[in-house]
Amino acid sequence: MNIRRPRLPRTRAGWRRLVQGVMAGCVLGLAPATWLYVSTADRLGTTADAPRTEVAVVFGAGLWDGEPSPYLAHRLDAAAELYREGRVEVVLVTGDNSREDYDEPDAMRTYLTKHGVPDARIVSDYAGFDTWDSCVRAKKIFGVDRAVLISQDFHIRRAVALCREAGVESYGVGVAAVHDATWYYGGAREIFAAGKAALDAVFEPDPRFLGPKEPGVARALATAE
Repeated sequence: MNIRRPRLPRTRAGWRRLVQGVMAGCVLGLAPATWLYVSTADRLGTTADAPRTEVAVVFGAGLWDGEPSPYLAHRLDAAAELYREGRVEVVLVTGDNSREDYDEPDAMRTYLTKHGVPDARIVSDYAGFDTWDSCVRAKKIFGVDRAVLISQDFHIRRAVALCREAGVESYGVGVAAVHDATWYYGGAREIFAAGKAALDAVFEPDPRFLGPKEPGVARALATAE
């Protein structure tokens, strides 16, 4: 089988067009990441900087043998800290429960209750299959208008940008993490995820599962009064 090799330009004008095309592709490729950085520049901080807000949203980050992964545990630790300090009243845990043997929200709930957050102050979203779905469901299903979002630093900008696009006024707490293989993978993945985030923001697709409205957050806030 003959495979044709790509033909390089033979003229100066051809090379100029090739370089211009490559540069345009780079600009288009980096545009979504630039949007994330610009749109969230003043909406990020630490647990000490987080404004007092009724709701904190913790995004799932995987389970290890049914327990929160180290990355997810760090997110939950930050949420528990915000609750103990009285900066938030309710924690909405959003994650994947697409199959019977994998339940991120319940594992997150169990972890939080062991770290001082009352069960009545925790609300579970079992259909947070990706960041956009979690943000839209927080707004449309759970009625969250304003929230502190908690994730690792490589993901938090995307979470804040998408939740704001979904109608949730958001402030992001970026949890520090060891720069291990998972961290580098997450950082690299965000370059590509930024493109999907831009498409989600433009086209605003419905989540994989929307369902009826749930009073969990309002009910949990009522117990805080």
